[in-house]
Amino acid sequence: MAQISLTLKGVTTPEDLNRLTSALMMVDGVDSVDIGREWAEVEGRVDRVTLIRAVAAVDARFSAE
Repeated sequence: MAQISLTLKGVTTPEDLNRLTSALMMVDGVDSVDIGREWAEVEGRVDRVTLIRAVAAVDARFSAE
């Protein structure tokens, strides 16, 4: 199982965090998500590009790298 660290941009409210957590947990292969305003730690069998796309799909203000 891999652990992937993401740097988040555009996240400002607790509601943003909740929406991102839900979106990341819905990605096939994700086992767990730990998230903060500027970062996310994702564990599972998923690739980084898929996670970055999932973040961007939640809201145009959000990005991950």
